[in-house]
Amino acid sequence: MATLDQLKTGQLARIVDVRGDDSMAVRLMEMGLIEGEDVELLGRAPLGDPIEFSIRGYRLSLREREAQRISVTVLE
Repeated sequence: MATLDQLKTGQLARIVDVRGDDSMAVRLMEMGLIEGEDVELLGRAPLGDPIEFSIRGYRLSLREREAQRISVTVLE
């Protein structure tokens, strides 16, 4: 199973799981990263971190280590 940090620019994926049960996992889910939501990778900063995504009509930037916690199914 892929994770958000493995997507390529322009790829669309559906969230399957947010790993962990700590405060970081809760924070990610509060930002809208929940099972069944579609997310698109918009781009990466010049050094690769952070990564920008489009989800639920807004742009969200995550650190690579945060994106690694989100399991996805690639749609495109």
